[in-house]
Amino acid sequence: MILEHEIPNGSKLYFGKSAKVKREIEKVASHILDSHGFEEIVTPIFSYHQHKSIADEKELVKVNDEKNNPISLRADSTIDVVRIIEKRLGRNTAQKKWFYIQPVFRYPTDEQYQVGVEFMDEKKLSSVLNIAIDIFDKLEVKPLVQISNMKIPKLMVSMFDELTLDDFRHVNIEKFLNLNVEWIEKLVYLQHVEQVDELLEIVPETIKTELIKMKNLCTEIACEESVLAPMYYAKMLYYDELFFRSILGNEVFARGGRYKSSELSSVGFAIYTDTIIEEKVK
Repeated sequence: MILEHEIPNGSKLYFGKSAKVKREIEKVASHILDSHGFEEIVTPIFSYHQHKSIADEKELVKVNDEKNNPISLRADSTIDVVRIIEKRLGRNTAQKKWFYIQPVFRYPTDEQYQVGVEFMDEKKLSSVLNIAIDIFDKLEVKPLVQISNMKIPKLMVSMFDELTLDDFRHVNIEKFLNLNVEWIEKLVYLQHVEQVDELLEIVPETIKTELIKMKNLCTEIACEESVLAPMYYAKMLYYDELFFRSILGNEVFARGGRYKSSELSSVGFAIYTDTIIEEKVK
């Protein structure tokens, strides 16, 4: 029996203090992003293309349009934003810097508000990561920045038949260590940028190139607390190189990285509004 006051598990209700904090987060973020030359976009809730973003299609809330074509509720904003700008608005705007404040939806009834940023035709992740750090500073939230590189797991899978990307998704440390390779063991325990130089002397050249990118990103960001996680692999389909998560306690406050849509390289991130609200109202 469903009572009159019940709402679906995973959906959101804001009132009083939580509604006020939500509005403040959006106000601070939009002001900072506007000052950096970003323009706002609000994309449709319904989409034909969410399967291009989401690794597990079971997470999509699916329906059909009037011609019985499959569509889903927006589960991720990034690819839709880039696709709409490139394919629909491209002739009407040369703007490359966009932000959005809107929810995404996952099956069965999970609703999550985000402040998202896409900097199209830009390869330097620090250009948006520093903005995310600025937003957190203004909100007086101090998450740890964890830096990864999606190319490292992919390269290692190509080098070792025993490894799969699922090993990296699930951080299968025992399997990595059982390979009995010195540089892999050191890579597993790599956390701080000061450790990178020693590792560069023993890793294969392809891995060396990607570690240097991680090291350089650490020097380019205005963050007091950052760690390296070279064995982490994100579940999103489009991230192809440098990637970051902002973490406080056991909660992820933001994710972002470099990605490709068609042949266009871009960088972006999503800040999870609801996680910040929970931190501020607890």
